[in-house]
Amino acid sequence: MSPSLQIGEALLDAARDTMRRGAAYLLSLQKKEGYWWADLTADSTLEADYVLLELWLHPPQNGLWSPPSKALIDRAARSIVERQLPDGGFNIYAHGPSELNATIKAYTALKLAGFPADDPTLARARERILALGGLAAANSYVKINLSLFGLFPRGHAPSIPPELMLLGNLIYEMSSWTRAIVIPLSVLNAIGGQRPVPKGMTLEELFVPGVPLSFKNHEGLFSWRNFFLQADRVLKLWERFGPRGIRTRAIRRAEQWVLQHTRYSGGLGAIYPSMMYAVMMLDLLGYAEDHPARVEATAQFMNLLVDDERGFFFQPCFSVLWDTAIVVYALGESAEATPAALERAADWMLAKEIRRKGDWSVKRPHAEPSGWAFEFDNEFYPDIDDTAQVLLALNRAHGANSTKQEACIRRAVDWLLAMQGADGGWAAFDVDNTWNFLSSVPFADHNAMLDPACPDITGRVLEALIGCGLHADHPAVQRGVEFLKRTQEIDGSWYGRWGVDYIYGTFLALRGLRAAGEGDREAYILRAGEWLRSIQNADGGWGESCASYDNKTFTPGPSTPSQTAWAVLGLLASGDTNSESVAKGVEWLVEHQRADGGWDEDYSTGTGFPAVFYLKYHLYRNSFPVLALAAYRKAKGVART
Repeated sequence: MSPSLQIGEALLDAARDTMRRGAAYLLSLQKKEGYWWADLTADSTLEADYVLLELWLHPPQNGLWSPPSKALIDRAARSIVERQLPDGGFNIYAHGPSELNATIKAYTALKLAGFPADDPTLARARERILALGGLAAANSYVKINLSLFGLFPRGHAPSIPPELMLLGNLIYEMSSWTRAIVIPLSVLNAIGGQRPVPKGMTLEELFVPGVPLSFKNHEGLFSWRNFFLQADRVLKLWERFGPRGIRTRAIRRAEQWVLQHTRYSGGLGAIYPSMMYAVMMLDLLGYAEDHPARVEATAQFMNLLVDDERGFFFQPCFSVLWDTAIVVYALGESAEATPAALERAADWMLAKEIRRKGDWSVKRPHAEPSGWAFEFDNEFYPDIDDTAQVLLALNRAHGANSTKQEACIRRAVDWLLAMQGADGGWAAFDVDNTWNFLSSVPFADHNAMLDPACPDITGRVLEALIGCGLHADHPAVQRGVEFLKRTQEIDGSWYGRWGVDYIYGTFLALRGLRAAGEGDREAYILRAGEWLRSIQNADGGWGESCASYDNKTFTPGPSTPSQTAWAVLGLLASGDTNSESVAKGVEWLVEHQRADGGWDEDYSTGTGFPAVFYLKYHLYRNSFPVLALAAYRKAKGVART
């Protein structure tokens, strides 16, 4: 620690100055409409999947492939190559190890883009793929995608039957993102056949000799996994011999569902995979290129593309409401924003309240619609986490019409209360989405088949509800507190579903518990604080690797601004305001601020699908430090001015 900052007043002053520069930097990023919006980036799989999409839409003629999008494909290929690791593979999070599925996708895309088999880039990737188990070890979505082009045996890829649409509300027992992906994919699975590939295109070199392609059974007489594997065999017979009338009806039902769910949204589910499959489905069903539904679906998908001085990459979705709500809350806590800036932000958020019933209403048919989505538009899927964060923001930002704002907040609170699960916690998009056996179906290895309640969202919802006037003795609050007590890990931490990982879950759980009035002398609160202090890095900051999800325990990583801010916020919420750990964490944030008021962060700290897909929120590194510094000054008795 710098000697100059060891004195309490000096550190408080430094925290104030750093917070002010950080707030000014955030304010400089506000759009004229009132919102904040930064890039949301992932890994090379998005660019690789885009090449497959172009192959689908523009099949080779006489074995030769020269699509009109060749220039874009070449730029996608260059973007992929730039991310190849020294060992030849490709990772799924920044500075992570090579991952099999990402490497297979990159290899396939580069080969389609025209890289010869003996190109060093392909040769090194091929060697890494074989070392990691080859194509047989790939996940189900890689196998399904490749099987559509005859690049993987269809009989060894999982079946996704469109008849799911005829089984009542079964699709609503899957997570929202899963149903948005598998419904259009089920149509491709049913009638897609085998699309042509360029002459000579094969992936035979990625199969490890002697390794079987069949699914592995679980040991034991019965398991859900074995049951679904047997069911998959039956489904493959059904695909060949089942009544055509039933399948046709199921396909039409899926088509109608997709068309309906692309209304009032930025594309199906407003996320990359489902939007891509929707375009492919419409093409397969014969929608002409100039058909309004296909034009809209294609345009929404291509809106995800960034192709400018920042590089060539696809965003998995748009994080605008999420970005805005976090920034507004941080600025409000810092008291460094002008009322006019906050009013513009509040009015923009209020205008984005969702007033239509979405998929959530299947289980909550009598709840009045409210809430906010993650993206610009996604009205079938208001997000509980976003809704809680927007409410926290609206407690710090006042729109032009106070009556409208109060009514909006009341509706959103009621909606959050309606979305509380039977276990007392809150999930992301649905309620009681907990049929665990569905995670055993062959196409469930994206590790996100369900949307169960989780500690991070529950903690944020509790903080929001208390901030909106609910008392700590409200039954919903008490049930939420009990959920957090039950889900605490043995070491004192909490699992973070939507941020990496235990630091994220712990900081939000502690914030919620603090808001709910839990005492900081409670043993489980003390245990959580001690855990946070025990994992602090020697440099004073905190960092956690995405590998925590693979290892199912905290895995340290280099210090990052966002995770250091989360840890400081968690410690403050636990009642720790004077420890050396907190002081060192604050000083780390002070000393790592850039001259322009921002921070640098080169690691993935957001979570899409645990152990499968990770995110870099490019505003996290700037908004959370401002919030942490404001909370530190508040905890030290410095009033907001």
